[in-house]
Amino acid sequence: MKQEFNPKNKDLLININGELLHRDVAGISPFDSAVQGGDAVWEGLRLYQGRIFKLIPHLDRLRHSAKAMAFAEIPPHEAIIEEIRKTLIANHMTDGVHIRLTLSRGLKYTSGMDTRLNTQGPTLIVLAEHKPPVYDKGGIRLITAGIRRIPPDCVDQNIHSCNLINSILAKIQANAAGVDDALMLDYQGYVAETNATHVFIVTDGLVKTPDTGACPEGITRAAVLEICERQRIPAVVKNLSLSEVYRADEMFCSGTMGELAPVIELDGRQIGAGSTGEMTRRLSALFRQRTETEGYPVVEFAAAG
Repeated sequence: MKQEFNPKNKDLLININGELLHRDVAGISPFDSAVQGGDAVWEGLRLYQGRIFKLIPHLDRLRHSAKAMAFAEIPPHEAIIEEIRKTLIANHMTDGVHIRLTLSRGLKYTSGMDTRLNTQGPTLIVLAEHKPPVYDKGGIRLITAGIRRIPPDCVDQNIHSCNLINSILAKIQANAAGVDDALMLDYQGYVAETNATHVFIVTDGLVKTPDTGACPEGITRAAVLEICERQRIPAVVKNLSLSEVYRADEMFCSGTMGELAPVIELDGRQIGAGSTGEMTRRLSALFRQRTETEGYPVVEFAAAG
């Protein structure tokens, strides 16, 4: 699962602190905190027919992460939404778009980790790309990474920070193994998430997902749990062992960039029937219904034809 370059993104305009710049010239200072130490937070958003699904929960998480990292200044939701809208309009985007928000602590007057060196900030970057969901809806394959998720007493993973080395190392292992992504465990040996998504399994009609002690509080994950509650589909949040995953009837991933995607293999072992399961198919359809009817309107959408 390697993303290919989309020619529609050749002349993207990137928004950096309100200034729209061509992707080939856009850049931030080497004194920016994001460059200096990954001292930034981020969110991934998806645009459906002029609406961004779960926009306010995403912006709430961005704010919570920035507050946890003691940012001196955090733009209000309204200001961020206006910059998103400006970026989408400038790029003539109304549908099928993934948006990456990055908010760094801002500029330092000299290099160093001390946050007292920051005298200008924050830096807000809005990167919008034409990008459909990235996972194969026919099913993806995983390995279990040797890299463990960082425990909260080291770095709380509910701070949605731009320091993604932990996930990148796991993804490198997945690439070397020739699979799509890597399943990551916490330091107790329980399932946390993949290097990029949350995970669910289904056993005897019961939907299960790990807690978020060692991974971010996923917005799409929460939407799936909401769907289960509304549809009276039995669902639990609990510690999951690898053996419980191996013997599951179904497994799927959830995330903004890939929506819901079935997992058909883990560590060379077939999961369930080795194809998209009935519950995964049902939840995917219910999730699609929500994205087609819900969301925060940011730009005008005109259907083709």
